[in-house]
Amino acid sequence: MPDPFLDQLSRFPDVEAPDLVAVDATDRLLLDEAAAGIAAHPDGVLTVDDTHGALTLGAVALHGASGVRAYTDLRLAELALAANAERTGTAGFTVLPELDAAGARVVLVQAPKSLDALREIAETVAAGADRSVTLYVGGRVKHMTHAMNGVLGDSFEHVHATLARQKSRVLVATGPRPGASSFPRVVEHPDLGITVAAHGAAFAGTKVDIGTRALLRALPAQGSGAAVDLGCGTGVLAVALARAGYAVLASDASAAAVLSARATAERNGVADRVTVVRDDALAGVEPGSVDLVACNPPFHQGTTVHAGIADRLFEAAARVLRPGGQLLTVYNSHLPHRDALRRVVGPTRQVSRDPKFTVTASTKL
Repeated sequence: MPDPFLDQLSRFPDVEAPDLVAVDATDRLLLDEAAAGIAAHPDGVLTVDDTHGALTLGAVALHGASGVRAYTDLRLAELALAANAERTGTAGFTVLPELDAAGARVVLVQAPKSLDALREIAETVAAGADRSVTLYVGGRVKHMTHAMNGVLGDSFEHVHATLARQKSRVLVATGPRPGASSFPRVVEHPDLGITVAAHGAAFAGTKVDIGTRALLRALPAQGSGAAVDLGCGTGVLAVALARAGYAVLASDASAAAVLSARATAERNGVADRVTVVRDDALAGVEPGSVDLVACNPPFHQGTTVHAGIADRLFEAAARVLRPGGQLLTVYNSHLPHRDALRRVVGPTRQVSRDPKFTVTASTKL
């Protein structure tokens, strides 16, 4: 249902499009389902992966919560939360640098895309929250599976689903069963000579996706100077660049990716040549300071395909590259990225192409 407070919220500084919203039906259902719990424990609320602040600010403004703690994997979500808090004049929350459920009584979660991400959240909440905690996990019905119940059931005694509303549903878990975390997961890839460490929300987990494999084949065998693995994920490209001789900055907006990339660099003996940071589109990197950028850009905003996500990364690469510097990019062959790369970065040539993936090299003028 419409709400005057929630209707004020914006996606800024996230990408905007007619089919993308700042507050969805899942946000509203989570807040309604947890209303009684929030009222009973106003100082024990934790929100997880609140995409634009609706859960955190809604718990404060609509249900009287105080001292809400908010953890989001994506840096952009933190920025959107801060912008919406300023827009609405809402205080009474703290942003956590890492997921910490200590003492939480009510936990609201926007369901992540992967089961591993959900598992790490459930394990962390079960291990750290108050024994009376209630965990609410909401999502669109079409993206929720019975396997999610099983994942929650591994860390909680009782799991049930609410009735659906406006094509959204909430899973409710109680009775935490504390245990050791199963993350990060670690897998060796002998064909690549790389060991991958991955936390739950890291893209592709411990696998090396075929797009990254295509880009690995295009990386220089030897090099020097400063290189960036933009949108580094688990840090596979960063490891390869460090082995080639570059001083590498591995950057990702995902906290899980940053933790994973650091662990991957350590496992492969290149931690002294790889600096890993959580950043939004290289905001902390000096313009014209980089010789090479490697990027396997995402093309989904949640579950929606949107070219604007990759375009922001191309613009970031163009800003930080020195004249003559190069951006190596891999993307799905059906996507029209080459025109954007020519426009934003500079002359762009095809390095390789198959029915699924294209690798291009763009030179900064």
